[in-house]
Amino acid sequence: MSSESSVLGRSGATVIRTSLSGRDLLMNPRLNKGTAFTASERDTFGLHGLLPPHIGTLKDQRERRKRVLDSRPTAFGKYSNMRDLQDNDETLFYSLIEHNIEDLLPIVYTPAVGEGCQRFSEIWRKPRGLFLSYPNKDRIEQILANPLYDGVRCIVVSDGERILGLGDQGAGGMGIPIGKMALYTALGGIPPEQCLPVLLDVGTDNEALLSDPIYVGWQHKRIRGEEYDGFVETFVKAVEKRWPHILLQWEDFAGSNAARLLDRYRNRLCTFNDDIQGTAAVTTATLFAAVKATGIPLREQTIAMFGSGSAGIGIADLLIAAMKEEGLSEQQARSRIFGFNRYGLLVEGGKGIRTEQQPFARKQEDLAGWKLTPGSLESGAISLLDVVRNAGITVLVGVSAQAGTFTEEIVREMARHTPHPVIFPLSNPTSKSEAAPADLLRWTEGRALVGTGSPYPPVEFNGKPVRISQVNNSFIFPGVALGILASRARRVTGNMMMAAAKALAALSPARADHSEPLLPPIADARKVSLAVAASVGRQAMEDGVANPVEEAPFAEILRDYVWEPEYVPYERIP
Repeated sequence: MSSESSVLGRSGATVIRTSLSGRDLLMNPRLNKGTAFTASERDTFGLHGLLPPHIGTLKDQRERRKRVLDSRPTAFGKYSNMRDLQDNDETLFYSLIEHNIEDLLPIVYTPAVGEGCQRFSEIWRKPRGLFLSYPNKDRIEQILANPLYDGVRCIVVSDGERILGLGDQGAGGMGIPIGKMALYTALGGIPPEQCLPVLLDVGTDNEALLSDPIYVGWQHKRIRGEEYDGFVETFVKAVEKRWPHILLQWEDFAGSNAARLLDRYRNRLCTFNDDIQGTAAVTTATLFAAVKATGIPLREQTIAMFGSGSAGIGIADLLIAAMKEEGLSEQQARSRIFGFNRYGLLVEGGKGIRTEQQPFARKQEDLAGWKLTPGSLESGAISLLDVVRNAGITVLVGVSAQAGTFTEEIVREMARHTPHPVIFPLSNPTSKSEAAPADLLRWTEGRALVGTGSPYPPVEFNGKPVRISQVNNSFIFPGVALGILASRARRVTGNMMMAAAKALAALSPARADHSEPLLPPIADARKVSLAVAASVGRQAMEDGVANPVEEAPFAEILRDYVWEPEYVPYERIP
């Protein structure tokens, strides 16, 4: 039975009623207010002596915590400190993020979360989320049945195999669901008690983790094949039984599993994959803004998708849908996108082409008349430079996790074909970025329109600071989740992700002034999430996957749903 409940007091304001007291109350991160407990609450809940005598405010606490964070010399130190705060006082944690989004988003999310996953075993202290390990496959229903999870409405799940561009982090991959769920609340306003991070621990093939005595995960080689699929199915069935109307977000699964798991379950429950669909939506939104700035419509752009894993394929699919909206046929739209794998351009009969990449493979006759690097056609390794030179690429998107692959020669060649090259090195973390923004601007004489996956400081060019837009999924997935939950959508449609992209593009500063950045500042991420949620919720109704309500009532539903990180009065349950 829950130890707390929310009610409206006599004044109409929210009051939390709880049976917890003393140390138990202070140890509950959802209820702890630390030094902000009032004198009367200290009397009521037996807190005298357990707290210092100072009675502070949420603002006081933010200032104190920010001072501590600023004293930490490394991003990992700040990340670890924020994780401790989240496990101690959730209201303060989310309030601190809300008031310092630009400073703290890179700490609680990318890029610092990457090192947080790599060093997860060093800093794990308190339970958060659920580790569902393969040896406990027969206990999943029992684990999920805990009354603590009665209020859960959304889950982010990972198996830790492909964490950012860092590869297999095993149980350390839990840092990603924890981080994503934190942004559901901090940016989307989804109540924290409705969010459940989950790590499917099916082992790891990371030899360093397998031999590390402090590794907190199951020290076993990864389960694969039928055993793996059976374990995932057991998990999904248990989730469906426990929460029939759950929102389930898949996160950082390897390319060999990401797309097929999404395809398997997308019509069975309300689910999406942020690496595939969230990345696609934010990239498409940024490209919408870029083509508006260039004056050349999307249907006339020629795009190189450098990296055709789950993210690359997701981006390409949404771009094709957008081009079709502009009047192109499926074939015409597909012909404007050149996909790559680790061997080079995707060409029919080429090396390592997976099933989902086949539709993007070029026919040999498509390359007739191309001037190629000697021997490249025979070896099946047609380079990015060859494609840029022969296809007249105007948009270059990097999701390869291969640092520095957008070289000066490639970028200068691209700049010969278009007055405003659109270049998005999107790989995370920063160490995996395909190029640095300063180089891209220098190599194109400042003509490039640049968006990056990781945060970069403004670049000084011709004596002026140029702000670099971060093509960050956090502009998309918190709002998508909020729109789904507020509208009670039963499925996630492609139109809903397109609606999210269009809502973000509509907020581009470059729409009003082409010299401005392509995306809003990260500091506006919470406002962006609300706009995305409104569009997603309305689209869900139009698509028939949510019960229709009038637009004005849905705006009220959305506003009422959003949780704010504020301390409220407590009453004790006898």
